[in-house]
Amino acid sequence: MHDASTLERIRRKFQALAPVMDERIRRHWAASEALDLAYGGVSQVARATGLSRTTIAVGMRELRDQQASGTTPSSRIRRPGGGRRHLVDVDVGLWDALDALVDPVTRGDPESPLRWTCKSTRRLAAELTRQRHTVSPGTVARILREAGYSLQANAKTREGADHPDRNAQFEYLNGQVRRLLHRGQPVVSVDTKKKELVGDFKNAGREWQPQGQPEEVRVHDFADAALGKAIPYGVYDLANNQGWVSVGISRDTAQFAAAAIRRWWRDMGQWRFPHARELLITADGGGSNSYRSRLWKVALQAAANDMGLTLRVCHFPPGTSKWNKVEHRLFSFITENWRGKPLVSHQAIVNLIAHTSTPSGLVVRAALDTQEYPKGIKVSDEELAHVNLTPAKFHGEWNYSIIPKANKS
Repeated sequence: MHDASTLERIRRKFQALAPVMDERIRRHWAASEALDLAYGGVSQVARATGLSRTTIAVGMRELRDQQASGTTPSSRIRRPGGGRRHLVDVDVGLWDALDALVDPVTRGDPESPLRWTCKSTRRLAAELTRQRHTVSPGTVARILREAGYSLQANAKTREGADHPDRNAQFEYLNGQVRRLLHRGQPVVSVDTKKKELVGDFKNAGREWQPQGQPEEVRVHDFADAALGKAIPYGVYDLANNQGWVSVGISRDTAQFAAAAIRRWWRDMGQWRFPHARELLITADGGGSNSYRSRLWKVALQAAANDMGLTLRVCHFPPGTSKWNKVEHRLFSFITENWRGKPLVSHQAIVNLIAHTSTPSGLVVRAALDTQEYPKGIKVSDEELAHVNLTPAKFHGEWNYSIIPKANKS
């Protein structure tokens, strides 16, 4: 046994050194004192300092290992794997539950991986706790930041005139996506990326170059008559985190959009979904895949016939294009991948797109579409009547199905 003076001596030394010791030095110092005291040393040091016996024992083991191996102490404060585990690692279902709550109402700058959500962290934490994922609002905020979310600025809460059924359409669209994914059917998000000038033009962003030797580009951004523009149309597979991009050189028309979807199905989709019977397409309400476009529906009928699939289409309501998944999960990473690089040729653009990847496993394939797509094609009432289109009961102009001609009963 050790007398009271020994315990008091250890206590005074610990109190004097504690302010300048980190975790590693603290446990090694305590271990050294315990080894000097020999029998009963761990208990005595624990009593004098308030450190746990486990901490002191770990320090003793680390000192013995270093002495046996002849190595110098590690610069790590904690041993590998030490410290409190993140809540998302302890509660494996927490992130999926949080993602399901914020996914239908996330948005952001299409050119940035950052997103924001309309729901407060307090409400999200309350709902997660109700679902038996006990979590605080602060932890919810940290998890969202780590997932690429940012705080929503007041200036970005309005993107146009709000349709009275906007939220109801989001709920309907989200329900359709969940239903088809649950049944193992493909769901894609589609859109046209910003058109890009082809040539040695300035591209936003910076990349590493030898100091004082930036890559030289043209002063003025006037389109090169010979090279023209590139028109990337993206198809993002929600189930597999895979993307297809057709790079057009002609015009962004409904026929070009439908051709990109067919190309995705031929080169990627049918191998991922060999038993698919239908395909859900989520798209913006305007542009080449506008819900008002007759040519879009005629082109989809031809695609449905060719693919042998029933095509179910859900459009985002007006003024909400930033919610489109293809923007955040495909286009933003393509932009990040080619930042600061002049897009000198169509093939260079295809290569840069195809080499886009993310830590989460995004796979992207791309190809050049050299087909000429004329503008101004008029679709008559008779041609539109030949489309096997079935409007949904809820906003049939936004939600409809196109059945292959061969499958029509």
